[in-house]
Amino acid sequence: MEQIRLAKKEDATFIALLGRITFTETFGNLFSDQNGLKEYLNATFGIAKIARSIEKENNIYWISFVDQLPVGYAKLKLKSPSPFITSENLGQLQKIYVLKDFLSMKIGKRLQDLLLEKAKASGCAHIWLSVYKGNQRAIRFYEKNDFTTVGEHQFSIGKDTFDFMAMSKKIKSA
Repeated sequence: MEQIRLAKKEDATFIALLGRITFTETFGNLFSDQNGLKEYLNATFGIAKIARSIEKENNIYWISFVDQLPVGYAKLKLKSPSPFITSENLGQLQKIYVLKDFLSMKIGKRLQDLLLEKAKASGCAHIWLSVYKGNQRAIRFYEKNDFTTVGEHQFSIGKDTFDFMAMSKKIKSA
């Protein structure tokens, strides 16, 4: 049985672990420097950091469980400007991470729907995100859900630099 609910500070351990596993499943093979990957995982998915992030007013997390096991999460950041969009009130879809073994259950779509609903209810005119150019599965998912490319940028982790696309979707009349 699947359950999705808003995450609480007490879920930081689950989210940190899910973040580490899903990031490594998806991107671990792209790193020429495994120490750079390890440092990034420690900096980005530390339990205390996630707990602080959950408590921030503009951050909203959802966590998904299947048979009481945590299998995915999503993060929305409200009032998150983008260099690619001039609209005033933007939300950022920062993360939708689902363990590989559960991707076929369409949990990512349900997490996205909840995130978009909340962004719209919060008055966001657009939602934007960054996606790694080589992650074709994710790009197809967002395109199928009416996101369009609005720019490109790079992101460095350790010794490696990655090419990203910025995508956006209008969710409310500005």
